Amino acid sequence: MIILGLNAFHADSAACIVRDGKLVAAAEEERFRRVKHWAGFPSQAVAYCLRECNLSLGDIDHIAVNQNSSAQLARKLVYLATARPSLGLVLERILTRRAREQLPERLAAVFPGHRLRAALHHVEHHAAHLSSAFHVSPFAEAVVVSLDGCGDFASAAWGTGKGTEIKLDDRILFPHSLGIFYEALTRYLGFSQYGDEYKVMGLAPYGTPIYLDRLRRLVRLKPGGLFELDLHYFRHHVTELPHRWEDTTPSTSGWFSPALEELLGPCRRSEDPIDQRHRDIARSAQAIYEEAFFSLIGSLHRCYGLPNVALAGGCAMNSVANGKIRRLTPFRRVYVQAAAGDAGGAIGAAYTVWHKLGGKRCFIMDHAYWGPAFENPEISSLIETRRPDLTECIIDTVEDDNELCRRTAEAVADGKVVGWFQGRMEWGPRALGSRSILCDPRRHDIKDLLNTKIKRRESFRPFAPSILDNAVAEWFEEDDAVPFMAQVFQVRDEKRSQIPAVTHVDGSSRLQTVYRHTNPRYYRLIEFFRDLTGIPLVLNTSFNENEPIVCRPEEALDCFLRTRMDMLVIGDMVVSRQV
Repeated sequence: MIILGLNAFHADSAACIVRDGKLVAAAEEERFRRVKHWAGFPSQAVAYCLRECNLSLGDIDHIAVNQNSSAQLARKLVYLATARPSLGLVLERILTRRAREQLPERLAAVFPGHRLRAALHHVEHHAAHLSSAFHVSPFAEAVVVSLDGCGDFASAAWGTGKGTEIKLDDRILFPHSLGIFYEALTRYLGFSQYGDEYKVMGLAPYGTPIYLDRLRRLVRLKPGGLFELDLHYFRHHVTELPHRWEDTTPSTSGWFSPALEELLGPCRRSEDPIDQRHRDIARSAQAIYEEAFFSLIGSLHRCYGLPNVALAGGCAMNSVANGKIRRLTPFRRVYVQAAAGDAGGAIGAAYTVWHKLGGKRCFIMDHAYWGPAFENPEISSLIETRRPDLTECIIDTVEDDNELCRRTAEAVADGKVVGWFQGRMEWGPRALGSRSILCDPRRHDIKDLLNTKIKRRESFRPFAPSILDNAVAEWFEEDDAVPFMAQVFQVRDEKRSQIPAVTHVDGSSRLQTVYRHTNPRYYRLIEFFRDLTGIPLVLNTSFNENEPIVCRPEEALDCFLRTRMDMLVIGDMVVSRQV
């Protein structure tokens, strides 16, 4: 059975293919379009998945999309009758529904001449999220939680997973949403691009939570872990917000009402400097999110008594909160798959259909390498073609794997900034050792260099380490599998001075645990670095410059040439700038 899973007509459009219960390909559309969080129909991601699996559109048995407009229909009608939102908001929802219902026509237009015989399945948004969290997890049984902005008239859902079954027990419905709360505060703080919530997380440790009492007016906690917004401070429930979702860069604005500025003072414009008030509001917003988050999952542990929890939805990208779960709740194991947000709904939709049709569990997502790979002859041909651009570089081919990793580790230990392009591209928003920029975590100055000269981003944003799996307990206060950088742990006090480049101002770090069996070349590189320095981790940031993570060799080479990277290791080829 071949299932094509889709997240379409929304931000982070994506596609995947599940064959006989096993994921075989997955990618976000942004990597091919070169537009961050690209919204619309993921035609190029679908084309990649078909190529990777040597399939045509006619080979697909089922198409699963992570949206079902019929979900919560009665509650939607009650809301329309009582809240009376604007006509524009209602029309926008109708047009989005119509686009998703026309998926077969869109596929036929993109792939002309291919007979489409697949059955189309609409999977409720949060059911897809829950499946993406549990059905690919290592857990036989777990509490499952989905938290995001809104999808199919709900912002949260939870229950339990056991075997192939997920029992969805309750939801929090639109317009109440932790995701919308966090997005509204993100926009208030002047971070105007879609997906900028992670910037608030990075800014928060520089502040003090002195606005807690005021922000508690926005999010009210209720018995049983529930929460609700004070809608006086928001606009999403009554009017159509300015947005772009179709074949474009996604954008939204207008989330908060004038009452929020009356409460907190004037909002920051994106061009304004960041001052201490903004830092304090960021810290307070993160703290309010955590209060509501831990109220909910603490209640769920008391209800179900299970040791494992699997998370999905855009809020599951809040790695700071995720990293505190084992310390602040009785849960012992946490799983967040590589693309926990809406892109991951493509996988959840596919697995929902697989299990609905009687499929057994036979797959665990323990790595994120589901995108395109490029062979050494193709890379070599590119380098030869671009030699006129590389006259100031030394170009070597290193076919011995150990030698390649040793040379790269030596360059990193010498303070070089290295672009590392290897194997299949990562699925999800994090670079995890396939499309990465690597640096020495011991360097005090490397954060400023990377932020200003290569990444060209805000100076307060931290960098993350990739660490050998068997060294986590020695260097961090927690010891858990974190293959997708989805949790932030505290670095041990005695280790912080040794790795200042990856230790945030509050002593935390968003780590990736690296395993020999999932990425042997990257693991070997870090082993060589450990042997040289005594440090079993490297600084790892995404291979990009204010753009989506590079996908193709051409994009990696272009990024190398226009930034101040010292070395590019691309397949078996090493391109080094002459000193």
